[in-house]
Amino acid sequence: MKSSRRTWLRNSLAAPCSLALAPLLSLRTGLAAAAAAPAYAIVMNSGEASVSVIDMATRKVLRTLPTLREPSHWALTPNRKELYIADASGNALFVVDPVKASAIGHKTIADPYQLGFSPDNRYLVVNALRLNHVDVYRADDLSLVKRFAVGKMPSHLDFAPDSRTSYNSMQESNSLVALNLTDMSVRWTTDVGKTPAGVLWHKGKVLICVMGADHVAEVDPANGKVLRKIKTGVGPHNIFLAPDKKTLYVSNRIGGSLVALDADTFELRRTYPFRAAGPDDIAIAPDGKIWVALRFHEQVAVLDPESGKYETIDVGRSPHGIFLSTQLAHTGPITAEVL
Repeated sequence: MKSSRRTWLRNSLAAPCSLALAPLLSLRTGLAAAAAAPAYAIVMNSGEASVSVIDMATRKVLRTLPTLREPSHWALTPNRKELYIADASGNALFVVDPVKASAIGHKTIADPYQLGFSPDNRYLVVNALRLNHVDVYRADDLSLVKRFAVGKMPSHLDFAPDSRTSYNSMQESNSLVALNLTDMSVRWTTDVGKTPAGVLWHKGKVLICVMGADHVAEVDPANGKVLRKIKTGVGPHNIFLAPDKKTLYVSNRIGGSLVALDADTFELRRTYPFRAAGPDDIAIAPDGKIWVALRFHEQVAVLDPESGKYETIDVGRSPHGIFLSTQLAHTGPITAEVL
C-alpha cells in the first residue's frame, strides 16, 4: 500500500512539469519531422494559376499543384501545420502542407495578395491589391475584424515587433501607411516615392523598396518621416533579411539584379546580375544557396552567393513567391521577409 501511494504521489507531482513541457516537446517533434522529410521548394506561379513543387536535392519539379487564379505570396500559420498561399483574384487562400508539399484545400478570403501574421499571432493582415483595401482577420478563425480603405493597390507589409502596428505599402498611391492594430485606426500615411513595394522592419526603422526609383527608403516608424535613401539599383521590389542577420538582400526587379547590403551600415557589398529576368522573391537554403524567383523568365535560379554563379529550374509563368520546407527547421517566427 505504501509503495502504491508513493507511486501515485510521484506521478501526481510530475504531471504539472509534463504539461509545461508539452509545447516544447511538440515543437521538437515538429522540427524533427521537418528535418526527416524530403526538402521541397514551393514556387507560386502567378501567371498560370499553379504551384511548382521542386525536390531541392535533385532540382527537379516533382509535381504542379493547380490553384484557382493567381498565387502570389505566402504565410506560415503559427502552428506551422499549414502554408497559406495568397490566391489573389481567386479570392482564396490555397492551403498546402508545408512538410509534404501537398494540397490541403482552399479557404475563401477577399483578394489576398500579400499577407502576414502579426508577431503575437493574434491577427492575419491581408493586402487586397485589386480591391484597394487592407483586411485584418482573427488568426484563429479568419473572421474579419477591420477593413481599411487607405490607398490604391495595397502591396507589401511588415509589422512592428510589439504587434501594435502594421506597415503597408500602397503602390498606386505612392505611400506607406501605418495601421494601429490595438484600436484599429490609421496612425499615419506618408509619401515615400513612386510605386513602393517591399516592406521590412529592421533595427527600429521601416525599410521600403521604391520600385519607381532606384532606392530603399528608411522611414521613422513613429511619424512616417523619410530619414534617408539607400541606393540599390533600378526598380527595387522586395527586401529580405538573411538568417545570420548580417546581410540584407534587395531584388531589383526592373534592373535585373539582386544586391547584398550590409545589414548595419547599408553599404553595398555585391551585385548579382540576372539580366532581364526580373528577380523577385527569394529564399535561403541551409547550404547558403539563394533561391530566386525570376518573374520574367518562367524560372527559379539557385544562386551561389560566393561564386556568383547560378543554375536555373523551369517552372510556370511569372514565378513570384517561394517557400523552402527547410525553413521549418528554424526556431522562432518564419516570414517571407525574414529568411
